Amino acid sequence: MTTDPVPSAAPGALRRLLWPLIAALLVLAVLLALGSWQVARLNWKLDLIERVEQRVDDAPVAAPGPAEWPALTDDGWDYRPVKVTGRFLPGELYYYIALADPKGPLGGPGYLVYAPFAAREGYVVLVNRGFVPDRQRLPEARPGSAAPEGELTIEGLWRRNERGNFATVEADEKSGIWFVREPAKMAASLGVDRTMPVAPYTIDARAALTPPSGLPQAGETLVSFTNNHLQYAVTWFGLAAVLVVIFVVFARGQLRKP
Repeated sequence: MTTDPVPSAAPGALRRLLWPLIAALLVLAVLLALGSWQVARLNWKLDLIERVEQRVDDAPVAAPGPAEWPALTDDGWDYRPVKVTGRFLPGELYYYIALADPKGPLGGPGYLVYAPFAAREGYVVLVNRGFVPDRQRLPEARPGSAAPEGELTIEGLWRRNERGNFATVEADEKSGIWFVREPAKMAASLGVDRTMPVAPYTIDARAALTPPSGLPQAGETLVSFTNNHLQYAVTWFGLAAVLVVIFVVFARGQLRKP
């Protein structure tokens, strides 16, 4: 009993596969690179989260002054406990937030109240004094909520500057409502003396700064990170696998043609 030999691929079929193969390999390389990059980002994010969770309970260090600002990094400082001595300046701004898991008694839609603080060292830092409900945004709606007078030392968490994107709602400077933390712009809108440098970060005050009236409700830092890197990695590697299957099916079809 004899069997027919397996027919070899026709030269025409191989020529038809050449450019599709090159294109598929290029796309496959891109997909694998994107997947690998997301895995690296995932490992970086998990390490960052672990460091931050340990960092928030450290003893506070002096808030960095102007000489240190050029060397600051968000990863090295964000959520680090700091302290600064000085006095509050007049004025305040309101950063919109929906506080879903408050540490204090109040939550929901509202604002974080930011006030300029003049440090002894001669610079200004925006301090997040705490949360106020939407209906009590303005000082007249919350008696007893004025910033402390005179010199004091504030302890809190160092927070990075934020940058808006094409979808970010512009600040309403007339009403003082902001949607991203932009210390320099916020200070300018409050009329802070331009001869005083403005820190490229803000400080979230600890709960101890909450006044007897209860507002602003300090200590409401959201220690959270967006971490979709595993999902993205699975997506890119999944697309790479789909591409391989599709190309194999396509190639088999081409090789069967005369």
